[in-house]
Amino acid sequence: MSRTPNPSSGRSPDAPHKPADDTEELYFQGSPVLRAELGRVLVFFLISAAVLVGVYFTWERVGWWLWLVGAVIVIALMSIPFIWTKMVRYRISNYRIDYERGLLSRRIDTLELWHVEDIDFYQSFFNRIVGTGTITVFSHDDTTPKLEMYGLPNPRPIFDALKQRVIAVKRQRGVIKVDGGGHDFAVDSSN
Repeated sequence: MSRTPNPSSGRSPDAPHKPADDTEELYFQGSPVLRAELGRVLVFFLISAAVLVGVYFTWERVGWWLWLVGAVIVIALMSIPFIWTKMVRYRISNYRIDYERGLLSRRIDTLELWHVEDIDFYQSFFNRIVGTGTITVFSHDDTTPKLEMYGLPNPRPIFDALKQRVIAVKRQRGVIKVDGGGHDFAVDSSN
């Protein structure tokens, strides 16, 4: 018995999954927020204060240039948390996660959502106060088996959307999970 394609769907009924909806919806794009790094900011502030105190008590013996060196050190120390947050950039959509990192050179890893095995959400007490959190993605991707996205603003809606989207993308691609005697395997039934 031969099946004929449904003209309204534009695909064969024997196709393993429905065609992908090419409309990409963006859940989050940006860098971790600085308020998630307040612990590091505090540490560098305390180190900077110690440098200034050291300069204050030794400047008469060494000279005015010590104030200049101290000011440069303080500015450098206080800018480190800001630089750390700007070195990382996430682009989370309904099909993939792009993880971009680097200061002078850039590297981008892409994690397709159908590779995702599990998603973990963590929000400490402090993170709850400042409205940030961490989403960790575990996958079967060779280059990015574990991706920890820290400092995400308002992370719970992103987590919920990703959770639902991983299931939907796997269904679209026909990916099924097979229990292999203690080892789980994801099988792409479209091939």
